[in-house]
Amino acid sequence: MECGLIGLQGVGKTTLFSALTAHSVAVQVGGMKPNVGVAPIPDPRLNKISTFVPTQKIVPATLQVVDLPGVPSGGSNLNSVLAHIRNVDALCQVVKCFDGNDVANDINAMDSELIVADMVVVEGAIEKADRTAKHGDKEAQQRLDVLTRAFALLEEERPAREGDWDENDQLVLKAYGIMTSKPMLYAANVSEGDVSGESEAATVVKTHAEATGGGSLVCCAQLESEIAELDEDDRGDMLSSMGLSEPAVGPLARAFNELLGLSTFYTAGEKEVRAWSIVKGASAPVAAGAIHSDIERGFIRAECYHVDDLFSLGNEKAIKEAGKLRREGKNYTMQDGDVVNFLFNV
Repeated sequence: MECGLIGLQGVGKTTLFSALTAHSVAVQVGGMKPNVGVAPIPDPRLNKISTFVPTQKIVPATLQVVDLPGVPSGGSNLNSVLAHIRNVDALCQVVKCFDGNDVANDINAMDSELIVADMVVVEGAIEKADRTAKHGDKEAQQRLDVLTRAFALLEEERPAREGDWDENDQLVLKAYGIMTSKPMLYAANVSEGDVSGESEAATVVKTHAEATGGGSLVCCAQLESEIAELDEDDRGDMLSSMGLSEPAVGPLARAFNELLGLSTFYTAGEKEVRAWSIVKGASAPVAAGAIHSDIERGFIRAECYHVDDLFSLGNEKAIKEAGKLRREGKNYTMQDGDVVNFLFNV
C-alpha cells in the first residue's frame, strides 16, 4: 500500500520525501514522474523490546511513499498529475506555512482541483451505471447509489471522504479512483523557527483538517532533511539542542501507517527484533504470510503476548507464569502490539 505526498509546486514535498526515505532515493526535482521510495517507520516500542530481548539486529517496519508531481498552476499537465494521485491508497497534502504564503488559498486550490476532477469522473460513471441499472443489474444499482451520493457531496464542494460509506461503498469509490474519498493527512511545512506549529498559518492547516475529516501534523521539511543526513550521535545532539525527543518524520511515518489502516506486530529473538505492518483486523495466518508465504500455508498456531506485558513483566518466563502467553488459532484477529512466534509445518 502506498501513501502519496501531494501539493502545489514548490511547497517542499520532495524535501520531505527525502527526509522520510533517509535520502536513499535519487530524486527528480520538479519533474512529472513520481519519486518512489521506502520509508522506515520509527517505533519507540521496537527499540524498547530490544532492551528486554537481547538481539543482533533491529529491523523497523516500512511503508511505501510516493512523492507525486506538484499540481501545476494554470492547468498545464494537470491530468497527468491527477492520474498519479488516483493510483495511491492514501494522501498527504504538504502545505507551505512560511514566507507569507497564503495557506488557505493553497489548500482551497488543491481541494478544488481534486473535487472538480472527481466530479467529471463521477458524472460520467453515473450515466453508465444508470443505463445498466435500468436493466435490473443489482451491482450497477449499488454503484449508482454510491456515485449519486458522492456527487451530491462534491457538488457542495465537500470531499467524498465526508460521506457515510460502508466497506462495499468504499470499494466502489476506490474502483473509480475517487481522489477525495482517500484518507487524507495535512502536513504543515513550517520554518525552523516554528517547529511546534504555533504560527497562524499552521493553525489554518489544523483547522481545515479537522473540518474536512483529515488529520494534521507539523514538520519542517528542510530541517528534517538535514537531520536525516546526520549520523546517530550528531542527530541526537541536534534534537536535544532544539528540545525535541525525535525527528518529526517519526510521528509522520506512524501517521501514514495509521492512515493506510495498518497495525504493527513484532517478532523477537536472538537474531533480530522486527516490526511488521499488516492491515488492521488481519487474521494470524495472514500476519504469518507477511513474514513468509510458507508460514501462512503451514500455519498451526500463534504463540503471542502483548508488548506491554513484556515491558511490565520483563521476560517471556514471567509472562508465562502470569498466564499472559496466549496460544491462538487460525481465527485469531491480530492486535496492534502483539509479539508473536508462529508455529507452522510445510
